Amino acid sequence: MNLQAYVILCITTLIWGGNSVAGKMAVGHVSPMMLTSLRWVIACVVLLIFAAPQVRRDWPTIRKSWLLLFGYGIVGFTAFNAFLYSALQYTSAINAVIEQAGIPMVIFVMNYVLFRTAFSMAQIAGFTLTLFGVALTASHGDLTTLLSLQLNQGDVLMMFAVLVYAGYTVALRFKPDIHWKSLIAISAFGALVSSLPLVGWEMATDRVIWPDAEGWMIVAYAGLLPSLVSQILYVRGVELIGPNRAGLFINTIPIFGTLLSILLIGETLQTFHIIAMALVLGGIAVAEKGRPKS
Repeated sequence: MNLQAYVILCITTLIWGGNSVAGKMAVGHVSPMMLTSLRWVIACVVLLIFAAPQVRRDWPTIRKSWLLLFGYGIVGFTAFNAFLYSALQYTSAINAVIEQAGIPMVIFVMNYVLFRTAFSMAQIAGFTLTLFGVALTASHGDLTTLLSLQLNQGDVLMMFAVLVYAGYTVALRFKPDIHWKSLIAISAFGALVSSLPLVGWEMATDRVIWPDAEGWMIVAYAGLLPSLVSQILYVRGVELIGPNRAGLFINTIPIFGTLLSILLIGETLQTFHIIAMALVLGGIAVAEKGRPKS
């Protein structure tokens, strides 16, 4: 059972790491908001087929909580991916996946500020290391750029992506008691609806790029694998070994994303990337090891 869970969860995070690489490959082939919108068109069509029974069963609860469920789609699905794909117009996929590793640290801070969640000194030490790793990546190895606020536009956009996804994760504590398929289906529909004004903005400002052949392949990947398959696999992994152990595998996203960036799009691994990754992963490991026992 453990081996099955490990394989499933590694495939899941490999797909999630690939989402950033796909966003980088999309540059020049499909515009960020068009990619964001089309991926949810594909996801919603598939979910319409496979999640319909669960949605019908949960409909009374969905009607009461539709605004919250739409909010999950707007923030966690549309806003995060819009910031991510926009960031990749200006920064590397390696930078993007390492910076995403700062999400657990932001979740920790939000939970403490909003809900006074218990913490330990080890968590503070661990997330401080993570913060240095993310800062080193965002500054491209030169921390003095943080003092002069001369950051790459893409890395600034990634900071917003990290903030919105952390907010989405924290808000999941309020999700209604419905089937996970219903949760994803209604959130995906909310993501699709909220992405349409962004596509309209791209069109109005002549920024839109309709997908070419390669663009459609990227859209298909984003719509099927990160949006659907990885969600299904992650749920199965959690069922097998529990959420706490399964959650640790999210820390492998920077590793898979970096390897894919080097292999598929020929990005160069810099010394500061290696140091930053060691700080990020080491910091998260320290925080997890020293977290308060529930």
